[in-house]
Amino acid sequence: MVVSFIFTILLPGHKVNFHNVDEFDAVWPYKDLVLDEDLFIKKTNDQIKEEQDKASNNASLVFNLNTDEKEEKLQELLKSDAKLYSQLAPFLDSIYKIGVVQANEAAVGKTILLQENGVGKFIPYNDLYTISAASETLVRLAKENEAAIPSLVNLNDLLAITIYFDAPKTEAYKNSIAEAVSIYKAAYSKGDKLVEQGEQLTNEKRELISDFFRSKKADDEISYITFIGRWGLMFVLAITLLMYLFFFRKSIFGQNLQIAFLYLCLLTAFVANYLFYKYGLMLSALPFILTPIIVRAFFDSRTALFTHLISILCCSFFMADVMEFILMQLVTGIGILFSVSEMRKRQQILNAAIIAIVFYFLIFVFYHLGFGTKELTTKFSAYLPYLISGSLVLLATPLIFIIERLFGFISDFKLLELCDLNQPLLRDLSQKIPGTFQHSLQVANLAEEAIYFIGGNTLLVRAGAMYHDVGKIHNPSYFTENLGNNVSPHIEMQPKESARIIIDHVIEGIQLAKKYKLPEQIIDFIRTHHGTTTVGFFLNMHKKEQDKVNINEDDFRYPGPIPFSKETAVLMLADGVEAASRSLKKHDALTINDLVDQIIDYKINQNQLINADITFKDITLIKKIFKKTIDDHLPCTHRIPRINERI
Repeated sequence: MVVSFIFTILLPGHKVNFHNVDEFDAVWPYKDLVLDEDLFIKKTNDQIKEEQDKASNNASLVFNLNTDEKEEKLQELLKSDAKLYSQLAPFLDSIYKIGVVQANEAAVGKTILLQENGVGKFIPYNDLYTISAASETLVRLAKENEAAIPSLVNLNDLLAITIYFDAPKTEAYKNSIAEAVSIYKAAYSKGDKLVEQGEQLTNEKRELISDFFRSKKADDEISYITFIGRWGLMFVLAITLLMYLFFFRKSIFGQNLQIAFLYLCLLTAFVANYLFYKYGLMLSALPFILTPIIVRAFFDSRTALFTHLISILCCSFFMADVMEFILMQLVTGIGILFSVSEMRKRQQILNAAIIAIVFYFLIFVFYHLGFGTKELTTKFSAYLPYLISGSLVLLATPLIFIIERLFGFISDFKLLELCDLNQPLLRDLSQKIPGTFQHSLQVANLAEEAIYFIGGNTLLVRAGAMYHDVGKIHNPSYFTENLGNNVSPHIEMQPKESARIIIDHVIEGIQLAKKYKLPEQIIDFIRTHHGTTTVGFFLNMHKKEQDKVNINEDDFRYPGPIPFSKETAVLMLADGVEAASRSLKKHDALTINDLVDQIIDYKINQNQLINADITFKDITLIKKIFKKTIDDHLPCTHRIPRINERI
């Protein structure tokens, strides 16, 4: 529910027909981009601000015409010296006709807006006189016309400014110019073709497509009904994975942490896809095939493939060419799973990366030659995203390690490490109690062979078998396989006390495994390898001594639980058969058949396998495998004293 809701919120608001392009895109790979409505491409806020600042800085300064001071000075001159006035009047008129402007450095070399009686006109500032320029002109005209000017007269005093700078009006004018800047970069009509399929992309085209891409995302608003429809579709896709687990992987379905991990894989792939789409990055460069590799590291190949399928179906809504995307990712994912069907070596991750790149390139070429844009197949930049995606598969190694730490899962790589005989606990087992160690090896061989044929994790069952009897380190001489030619210490003990020591090896094994920080999946084998069966030999002895009076069988019963998976169930059967085979007096096919049937049927009759996902067909096959394996490997001369049988 939550995952599908998140998916719905992050989905594009419209059907995706194309993606953003960058310098790596040499050719337009999608269908002709034809507008289905009028398009007005908006500028970004930064672009608008930049243009407004530029327009404001380039706006003309506003000046007002005011002749009051000029009239006053002319009247004063007329009254004080009429003769001088008559000589200078023509010169002053020619100067004032052009205009005497108030000095302003910001206006030098620019055009100003001169307002007179509510009417404005643009004139060059440099065409006007400043006071100093007007004074020089007046002196020059007086000399040229031999006007008699008294030496005491300062011509500057006779001049007046007629054009004044108006700061408030200038600010208002600049603001109006800035506000007049259009918020649209370009306008296109419905039906216009922005770019054709296969067209070589120029920088101008890339910029236009990017602008169109951003404008489309800005309009990603959907109705309530549309949202419900999308949520329903995402819910169906998400619940399909849960249904698969319910019908085909009940062992996973019963584990909330494992289910949460699978959905987290889906969510991670989807969110990464959303972010790349939102910011116009190369979607093809995303390592979608990491999902099946990561899932396969902790689960089976079928679960990995099904999770990958749901993942790419959800992510396909971000793709312009859905068919190409599904073909590329699904086929490549299947190829990858072939290469990591059994993840026994870390080199397989490198092999998977190479295989991914090869599959990507082949499918890309064949698809575009047959159905897509042929021009793309000759462009190296078209292959770059897939090269990046394939190379990112190498991230699987550190990711698997991190997931093991965070979720407590166990990968095949970890199981291989646990099976290494140089592991501290296994070294102690082989050096201190070699009999039990050899027993564990034989059990591992039996269980692994059976799991290989009935289906299951062979590495897991081998690792579990190697550690299932580590609790015997504390009292090794009380167990048959460690006696050799020595006399059993159980001869001088009460049956109940002997049973307690035998049963305690399970509890002590769990404590020892936790001390050495073994994964819980391995500890489960220690817990379940005897289930809730009884120590039959000592129980029967106790019954004989007590004459069946006040017998509490729970004193002779292992604490359990019973096996809950194929692997733990097979280990229980292999352990019982291998231990019992050591007491065989006669080694032939009939004896082995009877022994295997007797041990396995006993476990079934004791309801030890009712929680395990194992069928009667599996049981039949297990019996055949055990019989053949024991017949091939058990020495004819192998004999154990009767007192130690079945302990």
